[in-house]
Amino acid sequence: MEEQSSPLLDYQRIEKAIRYIGENYKRQPSLREIADHVALSEYHFTRLFSRWAGTSPQRFMRYLTKEFAKEQLVREVNLFDATYASGLSSPSRLHDLFVTYEAMTPAEYKAKGEGLTIRYAFHETPFGECLLALTERGITDLRFVEEETRSTILEQLRTDWHNATWQEDADATLPLIQQIFYSTAATPDRPITMLLRGTNFQIKVWEALLRIPFGKLVSYDHVAQYIEQPTAQRAVGTAIGSNRIAYLIPCHRVLQKVGGLGGYRWGTARKQAMLGWEAVQTQPVVQSELDLS
Repeated sequence: MEEQSSPLLDYQRIEKAIRYIGENYKRQPSLREIADHVALSEYHFTRLFSRWAGTSPQRFMRYLTKEFAKEQLVREVNLFDATYASGLSSPSRLHDLFVTYEAMTPAEYKAKGEGLTIRYAFHETPFGECLLALTERGITDLRFVEEETRSTILEQLRTDWHNATWQEDADATLPLIQQIFYSTAATPDRPITMLLRGTNFQIKVWEALLRIPFGKLVSYDHVAQYIEQPTAQRAVGTAIGSNRIAYLIPCHRVLQKVGGLGGYRWGTARKQAMLGWEAVQTQPVVQSELDLS
């Protein structure tokens, strides 16, 4: 099989592969079938696709399948019909797909929070006003208000959980705000649980961010290497930008490899403020040795 390569040819192959997957994912074509369609071996096609898209062909197809199934469930299609319309062989495969990429079951997604109580409140922090929302399973969102009004940012959250019961409850959220932003120690006294909702790749990136020590900085490249996908810096950046739990998942501690600040979902000025504040907190106390006698 001819496997010549050039930047233009590589792009044409990727474009052709993505179009083919998009047109055929409902019948779940094999990796070999897709590779044959672009005249590459499975090995070289997987390497090329992963380098360009930041994910494997199989994961890309699973993503399309999952998104199609979500559309079916929103339209009140039952789980069995959504399974087979998506080209999956059994409801258990649909279940595994949702748990892996949405951090919830298909039934939970279809319910959109039905039977779930979400407590929330707006609070002042050292970095501006934020909204914190939590369930019995942990914090689901911590978002800075930025330029949005309170009603706008709250409506964004309710879109994800429009069947949930929403309760404004500062008594429930304030202790967490105090622990996150006002603890005297860099490490909180007790663990804080979080309800992470995202793709398998996103969750891997967020888990990597949780390992960055207080006051330390890493690059997007370091994060990509840590999760063993060294060529996926762009995908890492996208996952970091999708973080819903500000500060607690410390995406502000990731900079560009060349030393640039990089972007931040809630504004680069706030990112600078966070980094400066953490740097001050980690500075050793210097005692004066002047003899004033």
